[in-house]
Amino acid sequence: MMVTVVLFGLDPSVIQVRRCTMTYGVGVLNKFMRGIHPQGKLLVRDGREWCADIFDKFVTADQSVGVGETLLRRYTPARADQTTIVLHLYCSHKEKVMVSVPLYHLYCSHKEKVMFVTDDGVEKCGTLKLILEGTAPSPAKRREIQVRMRFGDTEILASAVDLVSQRSVTAHINFLNL
Repeated sequence: MMVTVVLFGLDPSVIQVRRCTMTYGVGVLNKFMRGIHPQGKLLVRDGREWCADIFDKFVTADQSVGVGETLLRRYTPARADQTTIVLHLYCSHKEKVMVSVPLYHLYCSHKEKVMFVTDDGVEKCGTLKLILEGTAPSPAKRREIQVRMRFGDTEILASAVDLVSQRSVTAHINFLNL
């Protein structure tokens, strides 16, 4: 292991693929599906039924990820006037799972199949903060933020863009904010 780290430091092109040690993702709200989602996860907002604590998986434990490989996701602010989205990051090893909730937390786990951020083995490991600058779109336009997560390097990197305004969104990942 130490030899690999030293070689990577001297010549990063030595490593082309990494194997994820954990499952990573964020927690989100999805439409509530009766018979699939447990009643205890039902959340009603503005007359619409949502399922809370859904784990939105980025990568799974033991998955091979190429250096610089990216993953795209789209998230919508809960309110039109929202200026910040905080995704909580969770992590875990083979037995754990990573997910996020409406304040987007990053979660990780060693399990490959995780449905909720509240499942056994899922732990919070940091936050992904998206700063939404500028004015909110008109009610006719639903604001969507596209997040690009970059895996495979020595750290996970994030960038984001507001798809309505095409403006860059400041994205910060903090794995120490526990």
